[in-house]
Amino acid sequence: MSGNTFGIVFRVTTWGESHGKALGAVIDGCPPGLELSEGDIQRDLDRRAPGRGPRSSARREIDRVEILSGIFEGRTTGTPISLVILNRDHDPSAYDELRDVFRPGHGDFTYHRKYGIRDHRGGGRASGRETAARVAAGTVAKKILAAEGIKVLAYTAELGGVAIAKFDPEAAEKGALRCPDPEAARIMEAKLDEAFRRGDTLGGVAGVIVRGCPAGLGEPVFDKMDADIAKALMSIGTVKGVEIGAGFRAAGMAGSECNDPMGPDGFLSNNAGGILAGITTGGDITIRAACKPIPSIAAAQDTIDTRGNPVKLSVRGRHDVSVFPRIIPVCEAMAAIVVADHLLRQKAVV
Repeated sequence: MSGNTFGIVFRVTTWGESHGKALGAVIDGCPPGLELSEGDIQRDLDRRAPGRGPRSSARREIDRVEILSGIFEGRTTGTPISLVILNRDHDPSAYDELRDVFRPGHGDFTYHRKYGIRDHRGGGRASGRETAARVAAGTVAKKILAAEGIKVLAYTAELGGVAIAKFDPEAAEKGALRCPDPEAARIMEAKLDEAFRRGDTLGGVAGVIVRGCPAGLGEPVFDKMDADIAKALMSIGTVKGVEIGAGFRAAGMAGSECNDPMGPDGFLSNNAGGILAGITTGGDITIRAACKPIPSIAAAQDTIDTRGNPVKLSVRGRHDVSVFPRIIPVCEAMAAIVVADHLLRQKAVV
């Protein structure tokens, strides 16, 4: 299967399935000499693991990572870094009734049409569990960025139609939903409880901020920084839309409102979201990613089986009510991978 590798200089390949023996990542292009341990990666994996947020999946994967290569005496060697995460709490039998049925909203139908075969056990390669490998790789990217004073922060900006009204980054990391507005978080949790009782799920919006990024990163014309960020985030199964800066609001603005004036000390506003002509301005890169509701719901839905016969399906099993907060470290990781890749590409230019 092609399309499993992302990046040009800093390259990440993920592998594995939801209910296979393991999943993992191979990272190529990481500079030598960076301090890196399994504990560094584990901290980020723990943020993504099931059972961490309200109404989270009952699947209990400890997501223990093991570094197989690319590290010597606690530092990167410049050779490929191979990471593995064993699946320990997988139960393929729970999906036996889905072997010949296409779940609405999932990739079952499209994978079947593309390959003529599909892994029905939790979606196989199309499962959200694949993102554990991305988060592991993102830790390495964040190590590269930290050495340059660049930090990536992701948070829950909206959930179930409830949007944040204030931004407290400390509250975001401490709260169960990684929401920077504690009052909004309380309402979001109530919405999750309501959806759970209905046998339904909720979507939302993830916010991402990249701070400390220097001006000049990004490549014309097709490898623009914002184009690569959009591709990276859209490659996450749940994401259906990405905005940079003012995003869709820019369509309703006049040029005099949308342009970011400049003064001796830099830009006076940031509607561009830290990127102009696909190249970073030196300001904060601001991103919003729209995430759809999880398609596995208990409520009965119309679908078909592999022979085209109509079926009424109620999806049972261990599922989240929302991708939040577990999607937050995934968005963070993908943004970090993009910026790290462009940072290393720029070092080859100047």
